[in-house]
Amino acid sequence: MQNLTIAQTLTMSSREIAELTEKQHKHVLEDCRKMFEALNIQSADFSADYKDSKGRVYQEFLLDQDLTMTLVMGYSIELRHKVAKRWRELEEQAKKPAIPQTYPDALRLAAKLAEEKQHLALVNKKQEKEIHCLQNLFQTGMTPVKFCKQLNGVNINRVSLFLAERNFLYDAQKDTNKSYIWRVKAHARDKYFTESPYTIKSYKGDMQLYEVILLQDGAKWLYRHYLKGELPMKKDWNGEFTHDKYLQAA
Repeated sequence: MQNLTIAQTLTMSSREIAELTEKQHKHVLEDCRKMFEALNIQSADFSADYKDSKGRVYQEFLLDQDLTMTLVMGYSIELRHKVAKRWRELEEQAKKPAIPQTYPDALRLAAKLAEEKQHLALVNKKQEKEIHCLQNLFQTGMTPVKFCKQLNGVNINRVSLFLAERNFLYDAQKDTNKSYIWRVKAHARDKYFTESPYTIKSYKGDMQLYEVILLQDGAKWLYRHYLKGELPMKKDWNGEFTHDKYLQAA
């Protein structure tokens, strides 16, 4: 079971929901994805990784109370009651500070706090590095493809398709035999990406097209997923996560 209190926000993992409702975790994950799509919110904002007993990495979702209750709304009364009862337990636990009762407990707590402090320092260092990289790489008005062109190994020919698969973009071209006309989905517009309309002349007259423009939050999202190795990569990629801000001009 995994329950986290992060910045005073209590969350319940999709794994615990699966245990409480006696469902397979893969089915709960699918229910979560359907819920995110129906609510027009990004599943990536709630996604996390965990390792099983063999060290294999799998995906889970960490949901706040509203999303948890929304998720189980279609479940039976008995299962909804189990989840609601567990939430009350978590809220009570969150109110009570864990006070060590013995000297060994105090030592373990001290060691845990030291470990958390060290981890936080590493996280802060990583975030500082990411911010520094983004400051060097991101420029106002650049496209997602131009941004990714600076990232070693990314297959820039598949970046727009990847963003469409992740529910950021959609193809407005009705004729499947013609080139893509990428548009930004409503839930992502003005948060991760925006659009810059322009007109071209053709034998049929003026045609309005759109250029997808990357925003800062979109750049952060792309860079985080690049470091996780989740962007579409070239077959001959050397496996190194490096970047070169001068490549964008190439």
